[in-house]
Amino acid sequence: MAYHLPVLATESVDALAIRPDGVYVDATFGGGGHSRLILERLGPQGRLLGFDQDEDAKANVPDDGRFIFVHHNFRLLKRFLRLHGIEEVDGILADLGVSSHQLDVAERGFSYRFEANLDMRMNRQGGNTAAHVLNTYEPEALQEMFSRYGEVRNARSLAQRIFAERHHRPIQTAGDFLAIVEPLVRGHRARYLSQVFQALRIEVNDEMGALEGLLQQALETLRPGGRLAVIAYHSVEDRLVKNFLKTGNIDGRVEKDYYGNIYRPFGLLSRKAIQPSEEESARNPRARSAKLRVGEKDSSSGAAISPKGR
Repeated sequence: MAYHLPVLATESVDALAIRPDGVYVDATFGGGGHSRLILERLGPQGRLLGFDQDEDAKANVPDDGRFIFVHHNFRLLKRFLRLHGIEEVDGILADLGVSSHQLDVAERGFSYRFEANLDMRMNRQGGNTAAHVLNTYEPEALQEMFSRYGEVRNARSLAQRIFAERHHRPIQTAGDFLAIVEPLVRGHRARYLSQVFQALRIEVNDEMGALEGLLQQALETLRPGGRLAVIAYHSVEDRLVKNFLKTGNIDGRVEKDYYGNIYRPFGLLSRKAIQPSEEESARNPRARSAKLRVGEKDSSSGAAISPKGR
């Protein structure tokens, strides 16, 4: 089984408008699919940095002198660019969420399909596990987590049930958790469980905090005309990316200068998100919910930019 099929691979790399001598960042290296496409378009002087906090991703690092692997979370982007003597980059690509490899390896604890300890840490070297969250968070915090990150409609009932059941015995495995969740399933079972597990995973890895940090640092490190391409898989992260590209802040708050001119840090490659074709969705079902948004830094207006232009 492949480590991870890169989603919207051609579309996202095309959107970066690769310069042969440019400097690029693959913020979510994973299986290296997007990185390999970028390297194919770089010349001898080009450079690519690939970030990934997952130990398993190291096995996919290409033997290429133009590539630098950074075994850390992408929220440390600026720190490691400075470490490698880089002030500005020409493009940044991020394919958010969990990889196919992480979902399919039972002992990682990301999926409700396997009986395993509830870990869910993308970086297993530290931090709290999913089991820790379920066994220690107060009901109000659990409710907020499931409502905000999973958009679970009965988040309050779920939080209260977790709080009550964990006093009988600790929640350690996916099976323990499913026994608590199943009676509360509303609608389509797989969708409901996916939302619940998604919320837990996002909390464990502070994915929204990391994404916010990446977006702000991308704005600071991209050269004028540089491009940011982000692939999101659920409405929470997609909304954050959309707001930031339009306004420069995650709340979507429009800012104006003294003369009433609207601050637009990016020009949008397309007004609507780019989504996978029917063919790609059929070939890779996990691509179905993907949305790609691309911005070019410091455009002269908020109008859409031609993909061919620089």
